[in-house]
Amino acid sequence: MTMSLLDAFDAWLPQARAALDQVVPGPEILDIGRIDAVADGVAHISGLQRARLNELLKFDNGDVGFVLTLDEQQLSCVLLDDSSRLAAGMRVHGTGQVLRTTVGDELLGRIIDPLGRPLDGAAAIVPVRYDPIEREAPAIIDRDEVVEPVQTGIIAIDAMFALGRGQRELIIGDRSTGKTTLAIDAIINQRDSDIICVYVAVGQKTSAVERAIQAVREHGAAQRTIFVVAPASSTPGLQWIAPFAGMTIAEYFRDRGGHALIVIDDLSKHAATHRELALLTHQPPGREAYPGDVFYVHARLLERAAKLSRGKGGGSLTALPIAETEAGNLSAYIPTNLISITDGQIVLNTQLFQGGHMPAIDTGLSVSRVGGKTQSKILRKVAESLRLDYAQFLELEMFTRLGASADARVQDKIVRGQRIRSVLAQHQFAGMSLSKQIALLLALQHGVLDKFDDNAIRHYRDALADWLSGAGQVLVAAVDADQMLSQANLDDLVQSLRELAAGPFSQASS
Repeated sequence: MTMSLLDAFDAWLPQARAALDQVVPGPEILDIGRIDAVADGVAHISGLQRARLNELLKFDNGDVGFVLTLDEQQLSCVLLDDSSRLAAGMRVHGTGQVLRTTVGDELLGRIIDPLGRPLDGAAAIVPVRYDPIEREAPAIIDRDEVVEPVQTGIIAIDAMFALGRGQRELIIGDRSTGKTTLAIDAIINQRDSDIICVYVAVGQKTSAVERAIQAVREHGAAQRTIFVVAPASSTPGLQWIAPFAGMTIAEYFRDRGGHALIVIDDLSKHAATHRELALLTHQPPGREAYPGDVFYVHARLLERAAKLSRGKGGGSLTALPIAETEAGNLSAYIPTNLISITDGQIVLNTQLFQGGHMPAIDTGLSVSRVGGKTQSKILRKVAESLRLDYAQFLELEMFTRLGASADARVQDKIVRGQRIRSVLAQHQFAGMSLSKQIALLLALQHGVLDKFDDNAIRHYRDALADWLSGAGQVLVAAVDADQMLSQANLDDLVQSLRELAAGPFSQASS
């Protein structure tokens, strides 16, 4: 019987496939270009017809960069290494990959650059995983409510402007008003918590970065902190990608169901770097010479901070971006952008700082849009009128400075306000536990501290540590369980606080 045409094809097909498998593949086609000009950390390249935005490019000498702009005849590549090793005419080829950074547990306790390369002189980092520095923010449906607290140890913040896990709280103020100090204290206070910290330095002086790292090593848990450093001496490219790389590193812990805190110090310098690169690549300037997309750059960065739903692991990433103002001008372009992006701001006041009021938090301009939802029940109860009482005191104090006479009722409010100011005063590296904060506010609320001066209040605050291990154990247990105390228990605690105040502190206040 003659074989039909269909049967013949079926018999031939396996042989043809086997033959194709034995064919040696042809040479790989590379997209090759050449440098037309290079200066100021930017290379202008022609010939790369298939290049894409944000694609990683590699030069013949091993240096790398990424595509920032695409024109018809030329593209602009932001360099991530020293541009002095590059020259016009040098070849460059595309990699087909986006920019990535190292993530993983092996980064804990290390000082790295935004590409994951070690800067601390310790052993080389063996990368296990690389993630893109640009990632989409979690969708709304993948997020959960921000109800868990991040305790900063700073009573003025924890009591009045509570910070929640998954929140984005801006720290803003003039130069040298304690912005970095607040953020570092928040990192140090996580030494006994389950939060992994990532500190990102963008365009900072090397000496300032070293002081911040040394503070965490001496007072905090450096083995649970990652330092991503792109100082002022580094290339503009490294400074530009640093916040995105730090966010990717922190997301690694959040996406595994853990909790992370990222400090970006600071986004004002990051915006200046973005403006510099935009002007070098001939992008049109906008308000204050910033390109029009600078808002989108910071928005897509900070939107990545979130509290994930249980279905996504329940992890959280909290962001503390820092921004600098000039002469307290909050209406400037970058400050207004960041204020509208974040969930609140801690504003630091130059006059308060120069007057010795530390931390120099402006309670009138500062706000947390999450607020009491994240506070423990007892702290919310004892601090509910704190901000209003303090604001009234500040107005009355200004009124009496003008020479107006004050009656006894107003004078009592002023004295009470002065005690509030003393309670809110706090030195660097002097973080307070939540139980200690509540005990101090409880004493303040019931007038235990009204007859004390600043010096006696400092002594009283120190003595609370021993009190908490004795009569205050009921309070500690309630705080740990996030439960309210009965009125009888509260009365007993207040009486114990009065007895503590009747000790040597009454002599110290005279």
